Amino acid sequence: MYYFPQEPPYFILVFGLFAAITSGAALTGTLRTVVAKWQLQGAENSGTSLTKKPLLFPFLGVTIGLVLFLVSGLEIFGFPPFLAFAIGLPISLLTCLLMWFQLGSMMTFVESRGFQALDLDSM
Repeated sequence: MYYFPQEPPYFILVFGLFAAITSGAALTGTLRTVVAKWQLQGAENSGTSLTKKPLLFPFLGVTIGLVLFLVSGLEIFGFPPFLAFAIGLPISLLTCLLMWFQLGSMMTFVESRGFQALDLDSM
């Protein structure tokens, strides 16, 4: 009839949220470091380019935390584990993949036009 989990995965929900938040903070710090380093080297050497390699590990942490959070949240709201994974995993991975591509395109945009092109307040 209805599916009620015997022990809802509250710990996994909290752990996924914690992993996503802490990895997001690490991603922010790493991105600021990469951009600051690029700005210093870009003024001296115009041949340098922004790279996403240092951002991969913190971004994977955000992705894993988001998957855990969404799947366990669906299980808490009554979805069976298989269905929660079948819905939560593709949604999370597609969202993170699109964010990764957007980050890359923004880094390419900044590299070609400079940071002044992102200043929306001056428009």
